[in-house]
Amino acid sequence: MSTKVAASDVQKNFGVWHDRALKEPVQVTKYGRETVYLVSAETFHELWASYRRAGSTRDLSEGEMVQIDQAQVPAEHDYDYAEDSKPPRR
Repeated sequence: MSTKVAASDVQKNFGVWHDRALKEPVQVTKYGRETVYLVSAETFHELWASYRRAGSTRDLSEGEMVQIDQAQVPAEHDYDYAEDSKPPRR
């Protein structure tokens, strides 16, 4: 959960909100709209480390494409497509 605070209050009492951001994200609003968050350095680095960009299959190597082509769904997660053609039960 995060605490919501107006940007003007952050400006007037930065130390208070800085300390709060060390414990939890602080949502900063301007004219009632969410604009930014104050977060601890630790939280920032965790988020940054987990951030991934989507890539195109055109960027994959031939070896990676072969691995994808050879990949199989484990039996316990296999899906029976024949069930899709059955009408729903009522």
